[in-house]
Parts: sequence; C-alpha cells; structure tokens
Amino acid sequence: MHIAILTFDGYNELDSLIALGVLNRVRKPGWRVSIASPTARVRSMNGVVVESMASLEEACEADAVVVGSGTRTREVIADPAIMGTLGRLDPARQLLAGQCSGTLVLAKLGLLANVPACTDLITKPWVAEAGVEVLNQPFFASGNVATAGGCLASHYLAGWLIARLEGNDAAESALHYVAPVGEKEEYVARAMRNITPYAEHDPEQRHRQLRDRPGVVALIATTDDVQKEPLVS
Repeated sequence: MHIAILTFDGYNELDSLIALGVLNRVRKPGWRVSIASPTARVRSMNGVVVESMASLEEACEADAVVVGSGTRTREVIADPAIMGTLGRLDPARQLLAGQCSGTLVLAKLGLLANVPACTDLITKPWVAEAGVEVLNQPFFASGNVATAGGCLASHYLAGWLIARLEGNDAAESALHYVAPVGEKEEYVARAMRNITPYAEHDPEQRHRQLRDRPGVVALIATTDDVQKEPLVS
C-alpha cells in the first residue's frame, strides 16, 4: 500500500508532515508513505528543506495521494508539466485527498465537478472561482475524493485514508497515538465524528477492490496558505 503526499516548494509543514506522521502509525508490511515532489528537494514556506521520497509519476500510480498545501500552489496549477503529470490521477481507481490549497489543484484537474469541497480561507475565493462550492466545515468527502480546510484539519484527511484502507479501528488507534494527553478520548471522538460518515464500513471489500486495481491515491498538496498576492492571472 503506497500513499503519496504531494509536496511542492513553499509547502506548509503542518499539512504534509502531520499527515506523514499520522499515516505512518499504521505498522504493516508493505505500508509505505512518501513525500512526492517534482524535484529532489523542496523548501517549505518557513525554510524547512525535505528530500523527495517519490516522483510525481510514482505518486500517480500510488494507492492513495494527498495533495498538500503551501504558498506557491497557484504556480503549481500554472505549470503545464506538473498538471499534465497529475492529470493521470483517477478517483475511479484511487483515493484522492486535497488539503487546503491542495483543493485548488483538484479543482483545476476537474476532479471536483459537482462536488462541494473544503479549503482554507485564503484559497476559498480561488476555489469558488473554479466553480466549486466551498463548505464552511473542516472536512468533506464524496466517494473516493476528500478535502479538508485549515492546517490542523490534516489529521482528518489522514484518519479518513486509514479508515478507508484499514478500517475505523486502525484510524482511531493512529489518532489516539498523536492526540494530546488528557484529551485523547475527546480528540479521537471529534475526529471520528468528522470522518465516519464518509468512511466505508467494509474495509475487506475495499482491499478486494484494491487487489484488482492499479492503485488508490490520497493527495495532500502542500499549499495550504497560498500567497496572498496573486502570482498568476
């Protein structure tokens, strides 16, 4: 099982790295979580440099893709090479998740047609301009596509992916591990209230489907707090 977190220059650390940490709480042979970038290294909005663990091409064949967020998302959607590669993403065979401005990437790829979505407040007008209804809530999913709004909603996306791929018990266990001491039950209960309505109740059926398909992708684009000044007209 390969989950790729799309991470670009200017990425938001909370979006990519929280998801990376939560998803890696699943300790199973073959469970792999990768930072996927168009270059060998990417620098965050605050100067944190990370090395790519997978290419965008590999991410497009992953089982799940999280499109993260960051300050340069509008540069990403204006790059024909990047968007051409990401055009291979397909919710018919993959799980796709957009975090904050990652939702804008999904919208521009035509993956949110007639589906409302969540995003951060800075990105909201651009997502609306792309013809997508923006919800005033932290998380929403329809079928194999999920979106989240706000940096600290990234654990909802991670939890949803785990619930879809391994079941609700696995999601609760992962979230319980990262939850604040003294607030774990409350924290997990709130997260699951957001996730459970959109999670399948038969993970074994999902595993059977995956065995017959090339992959499932969870996208976390790393562009949560998109730059306030327009970068692309």
